[in-house]
Amino acid sequence: MSMWVFGYGSLLWNPGFDVAEEVMATLPGWARSFCMRSIHHRGSEAEPGLVLALDAVPEAQCAGVALRVAPGTEDATLEYLRARELISSAYLERDLELTLADGRIVTAVTYVIDPDHAQYCGGLPLEEQAQIIAHAVGGRGPNRDYLYNTAQHLADMGVADPDLDWLSRRVAAISA
Repeated sequence: MSMWVFGYGSLLWNPGFDVAEEVMATLPGWARSFCMRSIHHRGSEAEPGLVLALDAVPEAQCAGVALRVAPGTEDATLEYLRARELISSAYLERDLELTLADGRIVTAVTYVIDPDHAQYCGGLPLEEQAQIIAHAVGGRGPNRDYLYNTAQHLADMGVADPDLDWLSRRVAAISA
């Protein structure tokens, strides 16, 4: 049985594990948004940044990529992902069903936001998000690089995300 991982943010452009197959996929009932304060990778405790997370929204669908883990590396991949994604327990690890672009249905390890966690910040106005992203820096670099990389990869895949496009333009203007 294959292990799949759903990428909707940085996993699109930096999976960090051996990928045997990459397929466009849709996850029903979840929406991608900057709803998690980042205190490690893209911000600090003193000046948190924002990272993307999946927020439960019954009528939503999130487009992303299903990443099939290279056979024989499943345990190491899961260990790596847990160290990366569960660093502050704001994400919850779930096995969720995705529909692949070719019609297959697979179950994928997916990291979703815990809406009861202190780092959850759903519903921030886009301007406030832009101001935070433009200024925050964490252990993996400027928050704006995370935004730009994700928005560019989604665009390259043909996935429209008007909020990320607006944020990219606004953060670039603030940072200029």
